[in-house]
Amino acid sequence: MRRSGRQRADAAALTGVTPAPPWLTKFRNKKKYLVNAAALPARQTAFAFAALVIGAFAMGASPIFVRLADVGPYASAFWRCFLALPFLALWALSEPKEIRSMFSTDRAVILSGLFFAGDLFFWHLSILATTVANATFIATMAPVWVAFGAWFVFRERMSQANFLGLALCLLGGAALIGQSYSFAPERLLGDGYALVTSLFFGLYMLAVSNARTRTKIGAGSLAFVSAAITAACMFVIAMMLETNFMPRSLDGWITLLSLAIVSQVLGQGLLAVALGKLPATFSSLVIFLEAVGAAALGWLVLSEALGPLQLFGGALILFGIWVARPRIKTPATTI
Repeated sequence: MRRSGRQRADAAALTGVTPAPPWLTKFRNKKKYLVNAAALPARQTAFAFAALVIGAFAMGASPIFVRLADVGPYASAFWRCFLALPFLALWALSEPKEIRSMFSTDRAVILSGLFFAGDLFFWHLSILATTVANATFIATMAPVWVAFGAWFVFRERMSQANFLGLALCLLGGAALIGQSYSFAPERLLGDGYALVTSLFFGLYMLAVSNARTRTKIGAGSLAFVSAAITAACMFVIAMMLETNFMPRSLDGWITLLSLAIVSQVLGQGLLAVALGKLPATFSSLVIFLEAVGAAALGWLVLSEALGPLQLFGGALILFGIWVARPRIKTPATTI
């Protein structure tokens, strides 16, 4: 009887018949605090999305630097990673001790470096064996592999918005290439290389996402270890296949250093930042902005023409990313 009386008193307090007791007031204040704290993930998501967009455009600048460099493509891939290491090391050293791991032997971290080396290797093979337009368009299939891998390996569900966003981005990528894409039997091998490129980049994104969310390694530490592994792989490949390894001028060194800072430190580094907060499937769609950025820089730097179809393709990619954007459910305020 005594307990039921307390329950009735509590019920009366909740309905406003009598003033709420101190413990209930304290509970309500705690609920308000939790509602205010719920806005933090939204800010983190916005920051991660901004990092992803900047990183995508930074990676989109890499073809411009590669074209301006006075070394071969495999050598430029090596210098891109090697010259970025000091900057990535400073980034890693500035991270808190609990997430700093500059000599990580985690399997996902190591695989990220190997997968990115595979991406660079087959990308340059595809450019040599097919048209740049074919290689670029087929390489945009990476989000398909990310979506499949995220579902098959990590059981990450893909929403209808993600499916629609992916379809729109693929259509936008096709429009961005425009009539430059062409099918020819003699280019099938090069097209196959481009498809393998997309597979490796998709695996790279999955490995980075897994390492960032599972091991809690810092983005700077992961980018440093991954770039070191990629640099080692590309050094071996360049020594075997390149005849033009060393830059021959100061401008050549400046171009390679710019490639390292912009495309590797900013591009891959900010991608690692974003993949620690955002789903891999959505992040892979934003990478379509790399193609948009490459087209825009080609127009600005190399005076490459952009027609209405290319502009429509870029707009379609932006719309697809907006459709697939993560929805943040804000908890309802207690009454």
